[in-house]
Amino acid sequence: MDFLEAPEHRELRGAVAAVTDKFGARYFAERAAAGEPTTELWRDLGAHGFIGINLPEEFGGGGAGMAELAIVCEETAAHGCPLLLLLVSSAISGELITRYGTPDQRREWLPRMATGETKVVFAITEPDAGSNTHKISTTARRDGADYILSGTKYYISGVDEAGALIVVARTAPDKLSLFLVPTDAPGLHAHRLPVGISLPEKQFTLHFDDVRLPASSLVGTEHEGFRQVFDGLNPERITGAAVCVGAGRYAIDKAVEYARTRAVWGPAIGSYQAIAHPLAQARIEVDLAAMMAGKAAWLYDNGHPAAEASNMAKYAAAEAAVGAADHAIQTHGGNGLSAEFGLLPIWGLARLLRIAPVSREMILNYVAQHTLALPRSY
Repeated sequence: MDFLEAPEHRELRGAVAAVTDKFGARYFAERAAAGEPTTELWRDLGAHGFIGINLPEEFGGGGAGMAELAIVCEETAAHGCPLLLLLVSSAISGELITRYGTPDQRREWLPRMATGETKVVFAITEPDAGSNTHKISTTARRDGADYILSGTKYYISGVDEAGALIVVARTAPDKLSLFLVPTDAPGLHAHRLPVGISLPEKQFTLHFDDVRLPASSLVGTEHEGFRQVFDGLNPERITGAAVCVGAGRYAIDKAVEYARTRAVWGPAIGSYQAIAHPLAQARIEVDLAAMMAGKAAWLYDNGHPAAEASNMAKYAAAEAAVGAADHAIQTHGGNGLSAEFGLLPIWGLARLLRIAPVSREMILNYVAQHTLALPRSY
């Protein structure tokens, strides 16, 4: 068992950090406050091969794995620019199209996703379904050679930045299927959903009013969507954990820097245990979460069952990131709420990832049922 990071992974961290530092935390905070996408950073990362690092080389990707994409997610966040859509476009949609897409779908979308030219987002959540995928009511019914897509999706990230979305829809009473839908498809209406935290990525409610789709829009096998979709959710949890680890690192670094130099009653405030101990605890928790995230990525890349580790990593990292951001804000006192110090967007993202893409409660349910073999409670 080797816990030393491979040289190529250290080099990747440095390269991602160098690109991200050209933009920096102030850039991210300003975009978050304005609700504007981080397009320039996304495209620069794409030009360096980082956005599509996990996509196949034959389609312009890096041919690497989830471990490498997780490093991209972690380092961008650790340098002040957490990118929520890496979880969605690169991890979920990228993996699903790579694994289940038709040759035409791969040729059309993967090269442009890899360069950062476009994004493909993911639409599964509904107003009345929440985390219960079995209650999805959006339908795709056959009409000759086509499908007619009808229904509503809720809290869908980044639709305004995407060229297409993968939609999870019901194609039989107990069967789901996946469809690749252009965001400009006639009958698709997107309405921005206001949220109270500042993020560059916008959230949307989507209405599919009898959207006609050719049969070539089907991703994978009809009626096999429930099984297929879970092949995209483990990467989402792994990269979500990585973003949280990076956000936690960033918050701790900022707090430590402030605590070393801020003096009110003589010595620097970092010399007081009331300041030092919470930050030390935060560092321990972030490092522990990073180890679990690394384990989950390794399991996924090596073809082993990764659901348990992916869920645990996401749980641990989200808890650690929220704690780290909260301690960082508290260390700064009133300055922790100042836009100048840029901590609130980091806290907001960490708090969001404690709920989404899967809530801490559903992860606890999963571990209770599948790891501890306790009776299902819901």
